[in-house]
Amino acid sequence: MRIISGTSKSLRIKVPRGLQIRPTTDKVKESLFNILSNKFNFDELKVLDLFAGTGNISYEFSSRGSNRVISVDNNFKCIKFIQEMSRINNFSVITKKADYIDFLLNTDENFDIIFADPPYIFSEDQYIKLLNLVKQSDVLLNNGEIIIEHSSKISLLKRYGNVNERIYGSTKLSFLKKASL
Repeated sequence: MRIISGTSKSLRIKVPRGLQIRPTTDKVKESLFNILSNKFNFDELKVLDLFAGTGNISYEFSSRGSNRVISVDNNFKCIKFIQEMSRINNFSVITKKADYIDFLLNTDENFDIIFADPPYIFSEDQYIKLLNLVKQSDVLLNNGEIIIEHSSKISLLKRYGNVNERIYGSTKLSFLKKASL
């Protein structure tokens, strides 16, 4: 895994064996950040990385200047790894070991961007539940956007008409603005 741009550009991070995760590929990550760079000024963003896994997306936001990045995962080993990589590489990433439901219902923070990369075993109903929780908890700022990485077999267009979907092989990124929820 490598950082694509910013102050830590080209930094390679080796993921330890035993973490049962599926990191976002460099191709998908590069496309994601190209899209976001045309919409946002990174150093002004408050970012939530749900299902953070290795912290791959969090590190990229931090490298690009985002000063408020929160990584949430329910796996203790993932959280420890993100903490260690953040310390070693001076990433501005705060970690929270929590279930995504508990975090969304109990946080008092608001975010410009929420990136969610749940396990691909999530059903369409679980994605809808996630989006309903984001709406219910009102954690997304007015001009904010939630981006969900999921299997290309899932489509949120059936339920939410205003979804920008991008497909990269078997991976799909769905972009939803707060107003679309």
